[in-house]
Amino acid sequence: MVKCTCIDDKNKPAEIPTSSWVKVEESYHITHIYYHVNQGIQGCSLYEKPLGEDCAPYESFKLSRFGISVDDLEKLIELIKNCTELNDLNIKSLIEESQLQLIEE
Repeated sequence: MVKCTCIDDKNKPAEIPTSSWVKVEESYHITHIYYHVNQGIQGCSLYEKPLGEDCAPYESFKLSRFGISVDDLEKLIELIKNCTELNDLNIKSLIEESQLQLIEE
């Protein structure tokens, strides 16, 4: 798991209940990273806010909604490597394309 902080909670899809939505400045833990080919975005699952069937068609949060501490960047890279569907992607490009923000804690 990688600690992150929500930096963007705007534009909540109507399909996701408020109780399942993230809040700006709240801390969470990323458990998995996804690449959604059809949407061309990176997504993540959060330990504290699992998106269930009641959130369909949404399965993950946009990775760009979260900031990662510089100290946790290596943990994030390891998590990305462990997400098997991402093994063929260039990790540096993935991080750049996700518009991931590094934050000071």
